[in-house]
Amino acid sequence: MPHLSRSDELVFFVNGRKVLERNADLEVTLLTFLRKNLRLTGTKYACGRGGCGACTVMVSKHDPVSRKIRHFSVTACLVPICSLYGAAVTTVEGVGSIKTRLHPVQDGRHFPEISDRFLSALEDFPATVPQGVQRYQSVDSHQALQDPVGRPIMHLSGLKHATGEAIFCDDIPMVDKELLMALVTSTRAHAKIISVDLSKALELPGVVDVITAEDIPGTNGAEDDKLLAVDKVLCVGQIVCAVVAETEAQAKRAVEETKIAYEDLEPVIFTIEDAIKHSSFLCPEKKLEQGNVEKAFEEVDQIVEGEVHVGGQEHIYGNTGVLVIPKTEDKELDIYVSTQDPAHVQKTVSSTLNIPINRITCHVKRVGGGFGGKVGRPAVLGAIAAVGANKTGYPIRLVLDREDDMLITGGRHPLFGKYKVGFMNSGRIRALDIECFINGGCTLDDSELVTEFLILKMENAYKIRNLRFRGRACMTNLPSNTAFRGFGFPQGTLVTESCITAVAAKCGLLPEKVREKNMYKTVDKTIYKQAFNPEPLIRCWNECLDKSSFHSRRMQVAEFNKKNYWRKRGLAVVPMKFSVGFAATSFHQAAALVHIYTDGSVLVTHGGNELGQGIHTKMLQKAEVEKSPHVQTLLGQGQGFWTAVAVETPVASRELKVPMSHMHICETSTATVPNTIATAASIGSDVNGRAVQNACQILLKRLEPIIKKNPEGTWEDWIEAAFEQRISLSATGYFRGYEAFMDWEKGEGDPFPYYVYGAASSEVEVDCLTGAHKNVQRSSFILNFHLQRSSQEGIARDSLKCIVFITFQKTKPLSKGFPNKRVLFLKEGQVI
Repeated sequence: MPHLSRSDELVFFVNGRKVLERNADLEVTLLTFLRKNLRLTGTKYACGRGGCGACTVMVSKHDPVSRKIRHFSVTACLVPICSLYGAAVTTVEGVGSIKTRLHPVQDGRHFPEISDRFLSALEDFPATVPQGVQRYQSVDSHQALQDPVGRPIMHLSGLKHATGEAIFCDDIPMVDKELLMALVTSTRAHAKIISVDLSKALELPGVVDVITAEDIPGTNGAEDDKLLAVDKVLCVGQIVCAVVAETEAQAKRAVEETKIAYEDLEPVIFTIEDAIKHSSFLCPEKKLEQGNVEKAFEEVDQIVEGEVHVGGQEHIYGNTGVLVIPKTEDKELDIYVSTQDPAHVQKTVSSTLNIPINRITCHVKRVGGGFGGKVGRPAVLGAIAAVGANKTGYPIRLVLDREDDMLITGGRHPLFGKYKVGFMNSGRIRALDIECFINGGCTLDDSELVTEFLILKMENAYKIRNLRFRGRACMTNLPSNTAFRGFGFPQGTLVTESCITAVAAKCGLLPEKVREKNMYKTVDKTIYKQAFNPEPLIRCWNECLDKSSFHSRRMQVAEFNKKNYWRKRGLAVVPMKFSVGFAATSFHQAAALVHIYTDGSVLVTHGGNELGQGIHTKMLQKAEVEKSPHVQTLLGQGQGFWTAVAVETPVASRELKVPMSHMHICETSTATVPNTIATAASIGSDVNGRAVQNACQILLKRLEPIIKKNPEGTWEDWIEAAFEQRISLSATGYFRGYEAFMDWEKGEGDPFPYYVYGAASSEVEVDCLTGAHKNVQRSSFILNFHLQRSSQEGIARDSLKCIVFITFQKTKPLSKGFPNKRVLFLKEGQVI
């Protein structure tokens, strides 16, 4: 690095190239400069506070004392570019690229050994380097090389993620005449809007317009959930209007100059307890009941009552933006959006602008995390940005920073639960009455559905003859809470497991004994009358106890606690029965479109959205249950992130009998696959995979006569012959979906296509003086994956069972507790 003399010009280096900035803005951060000025979008914006690491880069500076180059990592969102004079910055793009050369760190297949000198950072917690184990089922030696079944397949975008070359919605380069939008939000929780003064905002340089509810040509959202507030606001963060300007900075300055006068209204409700007091609810009570609860309470040995409070949770996903590009004719719009449900965005924009759905195309390349938070809310942002594009005639980009995203959008529903449990001294529960309230925020959103799923899933793995569940969604003056991973299951199960723990404490029994005594044992029906076989659940439970050496460790924990007064260890094991899918048949349908081109290459399009879960990879490699099942385990090495994936027979590759290298998935688009369902409820890969399978089977059937006539021909020969014979090389695939329904008046139904089961045990250590907990001593997981197949009648369901046992075994603490791990994969009780 050359020595630089002081200068009025800002000079530094990025990935080996000199950067000269003559008019450096004191407020511009390195993150903004890299993304906006240099278009190095591999450095991501996420938290904006230096806490998440998404914007980490390496800075190298000359130390005048030691006369050596000093390298250190920084969070680019906190570093002003003016502090980088003479420094060299290295971003993820400067480490390696799929276009030139990958660095070994970026290629998970060739992970380098960590030098001992780097372990000094772990001096407070001496540790061994974490080790990863990969084990794959052997494939048949006669299996075709192009057949990917049983072989390890990397995520289609894996290397692009590692090098920063994967393009997300927020990374799309600026388009011609693009304008930036910023939102004006309410500063009052419950108030009447007296006036909105836009005069100062409109006078600012670069400000093009301010979008209000009066600019909406169609529908302004729902009556109780407006896109832009009219007359009153119901929470802090409710969107009132939107500023359109030439730059983001100009738009944000105009937001500050927009003056809104309010008149506060009563009541102002924030907590569930206040909502109950004011009878403030969003929807009717949901209730399930079986047996005679009141009579059962009269016949038990003991009764315990208690309360459980569960807090909310933010999604903290990446890529919060939308880009709306108006076309020059017929009111057509292209919308690039980060969403789990592009069809919902399309419909919302259509109703907002009062134009047909067929004029609007939503594009989703990859989402950058959703967790349920991008099912409904992106439609609001897309619609407001579309109004701006419609009024100005220019492309509009709207990207929320982390503060605005957390202010405007809701998260997981907080819960307040009350339980009354009656039981015998043996630990057998005879009666259970649970009433739950969730904080839905100011509008309904998904709160009614979350309440329903909360009630449906609350029994978890336990058969209790006399049972009553009740749930209500409270209306408060907070941003509307929405879908979140688990969709009510985590909160409801915590209440149920708290009951189990309370019973165990009262009876003087171990919690695992009470859990085991009350679990489903034989083929039975749930509280909502859906039949199921608990055999996989029982097997998961027994395997977890056995393989984790649970009982011997229980004695070790007791011995440790006797010898240590201020430090205590705890050990627990919990079963899980998790329902998969939506409680409605129409939400399980899916479609796909497969094209074969004359050079033999294949383009696959389907209705699922790439959230990072690898759905596009699965569509080229996923399940056809009718053929022989295979198990594949993918374990990534590194700082404590390991996953086990069950991979079955691939759809497109095996169905068409061509290698995956011939195939490509571009994006999810409403123009190619219309009327899609949200990628959610743990069923996206299942239903979309069946649609892809159907399309491939149609195409192969068309090709059968050609293949039969020339069996020794190549794939390219067959495709060329099909084209010459005027055989269509494009097919639409469709899956009608699983039957599912729920009758809440009767309290019964068949709401879920199937269940997945599991059991987990965990051991922790707590400092009783400070409340700090040490690293997890050992955690064990048993998972049972069900891969369903509908029969011709749609009644019988077969399943492939793949039980995966993963033990994270830590011998010495490492940093924040990423353990060494021992991994066993079990198939029908045998190690494979």
